[in-house]
Amino acid sequence: MIASDPAGFFLLLAAMTLVVYLTRAGGFWLIGRVTIGRRLQKILEALPGAVIAATIAPILLHGGPAALLALVAAAVAMLIVRNDFAAVVAGVAVAAAARAAGL
Repeated sequence: MIASDPAGFFLLLAAMTLVVYLTRAGGFWLIGRVTIGRRLQKILEALPGAVIAATIAPILLHGGPAALLALVAAAVAMLIVRNDFAAVVAGVAVAAAARAAGL
């Protein structure tokens, strides 16, 4: 359908954009109507770490030595440079090098 109808692609793209926007805007709208107490504040502060842990855990379990090396490189870069982007670059570079080396 999309390959034969370019308008269908743009319609689908617009629909997905709208859904993403409404999801994000709805979240901001909803949290604006909730009283943020001490407990909810602590939950919201801990959430980014939990999301990262939930993302990294399966990769470590099934990624093998290359994933472990990449994680260590990213952690070391973060400790030294204290820059998220530098940590990501270090992790990706080490993972690519490890995969290229056959690990």
